[in-house]
Amino acid sequence: MPAPVLVSLNGGRGAADGAAVPLSPPDLVESALAAVAAGAGEVLVHPRTPCGRESLSPRVVGPLLEAMRGAGVFVPLSVSAGIGAEPDPAGRLERVRSWTVLPDRAVVHFAEPGAEELGRALLARGVAVDAVVPLGGEDDAGSGSGSGSEPGPLARFLAWPVRDPARIRLAVELAAADPALVAGLRWLPPVPLLLFGREAAAWPVLRLAARCGAAARTGLGDVLHLPDGRPARSNAELVTAARDIAAVDAAATTGSR
Repeated sequence: MPAPVLVSLNGGRGAADGAAVPLSPPDLVESALAAVAAGAGEVLVHPRTPCGRESLSPRVVGPLLEAMRGAGVFVPLSVSAGIGAEPDPAGRLERVRSWTVLPDRAVVHFAEPGAEELGRALLARGVAVDAVVPLGGEDDAGSGSGSGSEPGPLARFLAWPVRDPARIRLAVELAAADPALVAGLRWLPPVPLLLFGREAAAWPVLRLAARCGAAARTGLGDVLHLPDGRPARSNAELVTAARDIAAVDAAATTGSR
């Protein structure tokens, strides 16, 4: 049985990325419902103001979450708490501390400043954390140093003293489907693992996640094309493709044991 698929509804996309990408609250609600009906087990959304800018304002986040839950989206809902919505680390803390309606999870990028404090603030509010760490790409400093003497995202996560498998998940963004990188994660703290890639890496990484039993992520926030190269018409179409691939790869892995 493959792990549940998380759907990233819109990510950092904008209107220039095509009409399939949902941006307005009604479109996000409709897309979430269809994706869940197609089998998505979680929903990640980047809330936006009426002018299309990402936002962590309680006046934006709260109504969107309420609209989704009120429409019948009953799977866990995640919100991205990154610099795309609020560049200032202190501003991000202020925003999440002012939320009146809480998501189930929030995405915290450990390549961004203030990630550790932001993660603690979210946990203190009862919001679970997806700690995003890039591996294998330009933003990856591995477990060593980042620019200058600054530690890389993985080292920062490992140094973070919070260890709560029930409320923390390590979300590894892979630049390529490299099994060696995933094998190196086995010595990490025992928290749940989610793997995802973007654009050309999205589908190979999803297959890798299925083979190693990790949770996976897809959606128009990560990839605009189906595995065969055709433009995706919706998040639901991507979720269907992801579940089909994950089921086949998970079965093949089980059969080879």
